[in-house]
Amino acid sequence: MIDHVFLTVSDRERSEAFYSQALKPLGMRHVFDFDGSTAPKWVGDLAGFGSDTAFTFWLREGDSQGQAAHVGFTAPSREVVDAAYAAAMAAGATDNGAPGERPYFAPGYYAANVLDPDGYSLEFTYHGQP
Repeated sequence: MIDHVFLTVSDRERSEAFYSQALKPLGMRHVFDFDGSTAPKWVGDLAGFGSDTAFTFWLREGDSQGQAAHVGFTAPSREVVDAAYAAAMAAGATDNGAPGERPYFAPGYYAANVLDPDGYSLEFTYHGQP
């Protein structure tokens, strides 16, 4: 089980706006800012996304690595996958695979793929029956 993920982004303010819009259909939001001055230097200042009790996705500013990462977000339904894809596209994402079935991964696997403003690969997934 993964506890959290950090993405290093080239413009944290831009990425916070993007992810605030793109992750909203999944019930995730920008919930916490971490002041990195009390932590080791490699941590830096962070913007945390999640719920009121779990901050699982973090952004920090620095040299982004584009497609060095792929992050999959779980959705509770196909409709939420579609909504997250639409929200990400409206926020400035680049299409990397329109919503649809991905039977080569597993039966009932439904997903949509985008690239964020730094080129990171994002996937919104639903693992259920049609």
